[in-house]
Amino acid sequence: MKAIKSDIKNFRLAKQGKNKIEWAERNMPVLRLIRERFQKEKPLRGINMACCLHVTTETANLARTLKAGGAKVALCASNPLSTQDDTAASLVKDYGISVFAIHAENTKTYYKHIHQALDFKPHITMDDGADLVSTLHSDRKELVEGVLAGTEETTTGVIRLKAMAKGGKLPFPVIAVNDSKTKHFFDNRYGTGQSTLDGIMRATNMLLAGSTIVVAGYGWCGRGLAIRAKGMGANVIVTEIDPVKAIEAAMDGFMVMPMSQAASKGDLFITVTGDIHVIRLEHFKKMKDGAIVCNSGHFNVELDLESLSKASKKRRLVRPNVEEFTLKGKHIFILAEGRLINLSAAEGHPAMVMDMSFANQALAAEYVMKNHKKLERKVYIVPDNIDKKIAALKLKSMGIRIDRLTPEQKEYLSSWDMGT
Repeated sequence: MKAIKSDIKNFRLAKQGKNKIEWAERNMPVLRLIRERFQKEKPLRGINMACCLHVTTETANLARTLKAGGAKVALCASNPLSTQDDTAASLVKDYGISVFAIHAENTKTYYKHIHQALDFKPHITMDDGADLVSTLHSDRKELVEGVLAGTEETTTGVIRLKAMAKGGKLPFPVIAVNDSKTKHFFDNRYGTGQSTLDGIMRATNMLLAGSTIVVAGYGWCGRGLAIRAKGMGANVIVTEIDPVKAIEAAMDGFMVMPMSQAASKGDLFITVTGDIHVIRLEHFKKMKDGAIVCNSGHFNVELDLESLSKASKKRRLVRPNVEEFTLKGKHIFILAEGRLINLSAAEGHPAMVMDMSFANQALAAEYVMKNHKKLERKVYIVPDNIDKKIAALKLKSMGIRIDRLTPEQKEYLSSWDMGT
């Protein structure tokens, strides 16, 4: 057997990783159906794919699906702390998929791995945060001509790519998988809502009931997080910059105020905005002694950790994924280096949620293969018929049936003169 190119921690972890991959697959019936079809039809035959994603058991099942479709897949991590080393080992050893990812790798290794994935000369890129596309644009321009299209998984990545497109810098068309209904309505709301709190509790073992939790951002991630924190008995404060989202949060029963006001009230702070320096030194200085701060947005830039570090007398790791910063008269605790708390301290979204997200990724890859010649260098949404197909498959897997329009109802909806 030909050696598989890879850079992982330890092949001896493969057996454990394979068991976990198979466990996740049990809750990913939609992706399994797609993989069975891909195995027969080979819609990605002859295509090289570079995928910069969280290297988890759910992602492993996506990689298996892409390979079943005929693609040659190279996978690297989209976050240094999200890699599951046993999953990476199994992907290489058991499934013959190239993986370049090691848990807690430093920044230099992180980008080395991105370049190793790009060395496969991809025809399609699959991003989670747009680091592949930005690296292609800045450092590997010689490969751009060979790329047909890309897909993007996150809100943060879509923001970056739309900025590139607006500036005329986007090198090829990209499908914003994040913006499909069966992705952000479910992955962002239910996945982030549950897995973020899971990561916090694993890292701290804190009691949420009775605590005051400040959620920065009331997008789909913030909505899911706030409602779940409230359901566990927390008092929830929402901070926002969008007046529409702010009034929605207020109508949903949450306190709404600026971060400058919330800083002195919170016991736990969670950022989910996709922007930079949402919590700054001015906010850290107002926090209570013992305040816990974490981030569930894609990049750790949401927290101004550099300023906090400079202002601190000392810092120390007090338990796994919990670092104490000592300021004048108080201690602030930062979780998981400010990186994605749900993946750094826990296992990320449940497989049942990622089933729909990764079904979008697989079908988006098939779509761009068929349609790339007609696409411009823009950011596109997943076609509505694909979105609905994924939802229908998910309902079927859950044993749920829904109504269909009668001929009379169809006629009524398409008419203007039937009236009351």
